[in-house]
Amino acid sequence: MKNTKSSQTVTAIDAGSNYLRMSIADIDPGGRINILEDLIKPTNIGRDTFSKGRISVDTIHNTCNDIKGFTQVMKDYKIRNCKAVCTSGIREAENKQYILEQVKLRTGIKIEDINVSQERFYMMKALKYNISEFNFFDKKTTLVISITTGSVEASIFENNKLKFTEHIQAGSLRLKETFIGLENKILDFSNLMTEYIESKLYWIRSNTKHLKIENLIIIGGEIHTIVNLINLRGNNSKMKNVILKKDFKSLYNEIKGMTEEQIIFKYKISTQKIKLLLPTVLLFNCFLEMANTDVIYNPDITLRLGVLQDLSDNIYNLPRRIMLTDDILSSTDHIAKKYGIDKTHSDYVGKIALSIFDQTSRIHKMGEPERLYLQVSSKLHDVGQFIDTVNPEIQSYNIIINQDIMGFSYRELNIIASIAKYHWDIIPKETDYNYSILNSKDKMITSMLSAILKLSEALDTSHLQKITDIKLTRSSDTLFFNIASKKDISLEEWAFNGKANFFQEVFGLKPTI
Repeated sequence: MKNTKSSQTVTAIDAGSNYLRMSIADIDPGGRINILEDLIKPTNIGRDTFSKGRISVDTIHNTCNDIKGFTQVMKDYKIRNCKAVCTSGIREAENKQYILEQVKLRTGIKIEDINVSQERFYMMKALKYNISEFNFFDKKTTLVISITTGSVEASIFENNKLKFTEHIQAGSLRLKETFIGLENKILDFSNLMTEYIESKLYWIRSNTKHLKIENLIIIGGEIHTIVNLINLRGNNSKMKNVILKKDFKSLYNEIKGMTEEQIIFKYKISTQKIKLLLPTVLLFNCFLEMANTDVIYNPDITLRLGVLQDLSDNIYNLPRRIMLTDDILSSTDHIAKKYGIDKTHSDYVGKIALSIFDQTSRIHKMGEPERLYLQVSSKLHDVGQFIDTVNPEIQSYNIIINQDIMGFSYRELNIIASIAKYHWDIIPKETDYNYSILNSKDKMITSMLSAILKLSEALDTSHLQKITDIKLTRSSDTLFFNIASKKDISLEEWAFNGKANFFQEVFGLKPTI
């Protein structure tokens, strides 16, 4: 039951590649967050994974001990609501299950293994809440760069909508571990690393070269080190969370040719921070070259802040929790365009599908997440025809399951891809791997939503959008589709009757026009 009356103290833990971090915060019914305490512990998780592919036993023990220390602080605050997530350092480790299980057994903390899409969702939530008072995304093309220890993500916003995102495994720590031992062997090491970074950014450059990027937002755990160095050099924009291009370029030109020892001696920064400085600066510079701006915005956001905001949205059932839905749908439109989908048809089918969903809500009792699954699968349901026009259902599934759609776990993406697969003539079977791995509840969700999509597709089988309105009425075991149209819908009625049996089997109601 949602607690909508009093504030709550909650915790967000980020088991990152370079640090274990915990934020303790009070959240009130309006969604406002007051950070009470931030704790941080260095870790070798990323170093182990990116260099050896596995997390060492020593690192597992140290991680468990550090998180156990976190739990002692949580007990002092009497916290019961905690969400812990891990990123690429654990996510990509061959033995990730061992460390997740050890942490759970020894500390009582269950760490959620989120994928890159979910990680992006939390970061975008934090970003949009943080800068909601500014017009960064309005009427301008904005490039948002998230530099983490394991990867880099570049997202393009146009007219306040997310168009697409590219994910590259070239984070600051990963780059450091990739070239470990070469710093003192290569005369122009920074140039070598720049060439490597540029090769990784090929697809981002190809997707952005026709755009005039007017806003550049860069976020990431190590960017604050760059800001501190700029301030130490006497350069300061005097504007909070803003870096001037000229100030960054001055720093870049100075340190790209310096050794780590020289930087430490001059700027008195820690060895923990120095090891990620050069790759972060080089990544920063490469993206700055893509943008037509003299100002870079660097908001104070973290993955933990996004997790805390998501916790507050769910605890208090806040309307803003659907803020990113438009971005999810906009990026889905970009995928549909890439695969040549008939947008007029898919939007029309989606409109019918959502109408059926909403009018049968008392029957199926599904909610907003399932409605979004149906909406996304409607937009992409015909994507398989890009590869195979005769038997497209398998290709529809394969394409969708391999997309990187913000906010969806692998389980959710499997449901969405399966809905699209089964909107064709085939129906779910236990022998289908994608269906067999779902639990009983998810199998019913997939079957009900694909049954709705089957009928919706049938009602525009001509691709001529003949139907102007649909009203559903129930009488005993029959669900009547009262359709308004000024055109002959004989073809649609024939297709509808061909798909009605599966709907009746799933819902227990006979759909009838």
